Amino acid sequence: MRDLETDKAADPSRRDILLTAGAAMIAGAATAGPALAATPAAGGINTLSAAERNAGALAVRLQGVQHFGLTVQNMERAFEFYTQVLGGTEVFRHGDFQGDQVQNTLLADQEIRAGELHVDPQTIGVPNLRDGDQRLDVRFVQFDNVVIELLQYRNSQEPMGSANSFAPPVQNMSPAYPRMMHICFYVRDDVDFNKFITDLETESARRGMTQVRANRIIRVRTEAERKSAPENTNTNKVTVAPSDGWELIYCKGPEGEQLEFVKALGPVKQRFADAHAVRQRMLAGQ
Repeated sequence: MRDLETDKAADPSRRDILLTAGAAMIAGAATAGPALAATPAAGGINTLSAAERNAGALAVRLQGVQHFGLTVQNMERAFEFYTQVLGGTEVFRHGDFQGDQVQNTLLADQEIRAGELHVDPQTIGVPNLRDGDQRLDVRFVQFDNVVIELLQYRNSQEPMGSANSFAPPVQNMSPAYPRMMHICFYVRDDVDFNKFITDLETESARRGMTQVRANRIIRVRTEAERKSAPENTNTNKVTVAPSDGWELIYCKGPEGEQLEFVKALGPVKQRFADAHAVRQRMLAGQ
């Protein structure tokens, strides 16, 4: 029987693979200007002193991605989905944020924008945290390799966790819109991907989260056609290099947010692992 370290070397963990999401761009850093070039160090980036790090490139001052934030309409619904349906763990919750400092920190650019447009800030979705008319609540949910922050802006008379948000949700959520973002979850290699999505939709519907809907790989023109499509039309399996081995499903979450679920198998999995190894050697100064 192979030992654990051999297995880990042959089959990198999903944490290791996902940590490489941007590592493939390392080679491009060599062509960047001096301001973006990595600070050289004989012992690697991780051995830099505080003074060296603060004088170095921006890249050497980062630890990675800490969390993704999602502004929601219904905090309890979103929290239930990310913890009870998808199995995340609550880190902590905090709320009732208000006052001048938090307003300036979060919303100064939008207040400037409202001034440039000569409109009331609220008409472009800017709450009045400064005077406490609105409040901000947050909850952090931990997954294996990243944290998701749920945020809700509410009127002050609404209780924490309310289904009533300060601003209406954006109605058109096409991923083709610039600035649109999505959260991607990594599915384990041995999971039946088609069944996973069927079960996700079923469990979400059972909880009243009818907006949790996955796309199909065949053309469907109505919701009835989407729901009746064969289960084996759930998953898009990419066979063309360099994405060969990538499997994906696009799905809307309970707040209408764009989600993606993926597997990285075979060649594409190895490409992520190779990029991760390159990054680790760079950090070690090798």
